[in-house]
Amino acid sequence: MTDKELVKNCMEGKREAQKLLFERYAGKMLTVCKRYFDNVEEAEDALQEGFIKVFEKLHQWQGSGPLGGWIRMVMVNTALTHLRSSKKWKDSTDIEAAGDITSDEMDALSTMTADELLGLIATMPVGYRTVFNLFALEGYAHKEIAEMLGISENTSKTQYLKSKDWLKKKLLKQEKEIERSE
Repeated sequence: MTDKELVKNCMEGKREAQKLLFERYAGKMLTVCKRYFDNVEEAEDALQEGFIKVFEKLHQWQGSGPLGGWIRMVMVNTALTHLRSSKKWKDSTDIEAAGDITSDEMDALSTMTADELLGLIATMPVGYRTVFNLFALEGYAHKEIAEMLGISENTSKTQYLKSKDWLKKKLLKQEKEIERSE
């Protein structure tokens, strides 16, 4: 069944189509949600709420782009809504200036494997993780991130730079631990 047929059947209230849509996209979308939370339960909550929104707003999908991309946008927005309403996010947005970050520290990503990066992203402070995901993985511009999160563009840039510095420090720590164990 094509995505267009699937959406049409879902909008007609056919339960089998709704189940198929969920099964087709839930795994990928849970991965998206996990990147924004430090525990699986919060990611699963965002996933469930996101799919409720998907089913409520299926009529908004134009069919011109991929359905999975549209669903991903709904999931990211749902995750951000959860983050904005949480105390963790409110505590993380008041950050210091990034003037002390060197260009060497900004190159931290180039030394990481994808698995290392994803593992470390999951342990980042919520503000760093959110901006890093939106900028580096989702491809949003800092201006867009600022609007989405209700922060300044400079705060978005600073959070991103700080996240890369944080990643570098964690990676260096892991490398030293490996050297000591050899």
